[in-house]
Amino acid sequence: MRAIQTTNFKFPNQIGIYHGKVRDVYDLGDHILMIASDRISAFDHILPKSIPYKGQVLNQIAAYFLREVEDIVPHWLLATPDPNVSYGLKCDPIKLEMVVRGYLAGHAWREYQAGKRTLCGVSMPDGMKESEAFPRPIVTPATKAEEGHDEDISEREILEKGILHKSEWKQLESYALSLFHRGSIMARKKGLILVDTKYEFGIHNDKIYLIDEIHTPDSSRYYYSEGYEDRLDKGEKQQQLSKEFVREWLMDKGFQGLEVQKMPDMPDEFVRKISQRYITLYEKMTGETFVPAPSENPLDRIERNVLKFLKREIS
Repeated sequence: MRAIQTTNFKFPNQIGIYHGKVRDVYDLGDHILMIASDRISAFDHILPKSIPYKGQVLNQIAAYFLREVEDIVPHWLLATPDPNVSYGLKCDPIKLEMVVRGYLAGHAWREYQAGKRTLCGVSMPDGMKESEAFPRPIVTPATKAEEGHDEDISEREILEKGILHKSEWKQLESYALSLFHRGSIMARKKGLILVDTKYEFGIHNDKIYLIDEIHTPDSSRYYYSEGYEDRLDKGEKQQQLSKEFVREWLMDKGFQGLEVQKMPDMPDEFVRKISQRYITLYEKMTGETFVPAPSENPLDRIERNVLKFLKREIS
């Protein structure tokens, strides 16, 4: 199993390439190609080892969910010419992550433990337990940083800084809550709870589009529904299907992304465990059996499939 660490192709009409934390984005003018690598990031750092099939899982889950929400908001995706590749409209990104939280977990819980009762200008009730549901889902946006850490930001700050106009903010907030509601319903049907997630949006021809990925293990946190209430009552950790267990493993090793901390080595067994977790989530969420793409020469496969696709598009 050869993991895809990075790509550096030269495609027809290519005018640029951007290497993100996980995806390599190829600028083709009015369109982009987004290749999901097998890199994995946590605390805004790319971990030293790549995870076999992770990119394929993310790409296919994202495509699955984008198709399921196109009645709510228009999205950027037009085609998936390879299991690791998405092709679609090039949008001007809005520099915000619209984070929606249905439950007190992760970053919100760590802030809550520190005594804070307001997150991004949104109040959190006193007396809550870890993993308890909020009275209603809350939107806690973050700035989208080119480098380093994303930062929490409130609606008031977004408007004062001119990042969005009031009407634009209300539209994004409405889209984010509607998408979270749809994702929650879909998760519940599969025996899962969508705990929190993030959405990103962009502008194309003066119209707002949903961009990037949605409801994947990289952008979302899921709990298993079975046993949730019992574990909550007992104060036990929830059984979850997301990337949070990678963050917890890193924290146990003394790493939270701070400059003075050293990234721990990742044993091969832990890498295999992460890979299997991603595959399990794919099968749980889609109800489909995961079919691994040929991985002997994945870069050759991707280049061949993309060139074949682009030849048809260009002609």
